[in-house]
Amino acid sequence: MRSSEGADRGSVTAEAAVAVPALVVFAMALVWALMAASAQIQCVDAARAGARAAARSEPRAAALAAARSAAPEGARVTLGRAGELWRVRVEAKAPG
Repeated sequence: MRSSEGADRGSVTAEAAVAVPALVVFAMALVWALMAASAQIQCVDAARAGARAAARSEPRAAALAAARSAAPEGARVTLGRAGELWRVRVEAKAPG
């Protein structure tokens, strides 16, 4: 019976050696997903702020400034008009 106990002795170490890196990768993926979702929400909020300013007939520079102030750092903001509608586009690189 002792021989079977010795064979199982290193299995916990082997399982931990596989499980710990997998958990680290999973945690990193979750953090990245949260950061990407946060950037997406910031882009939507920035576009909304710019469109609201444009709808209030504020000058184009003021609408762009409103969108840029709410946008993530390094985002590209464009403002255009199609007929009666204003379109604000906010693009930012995904983190990581």
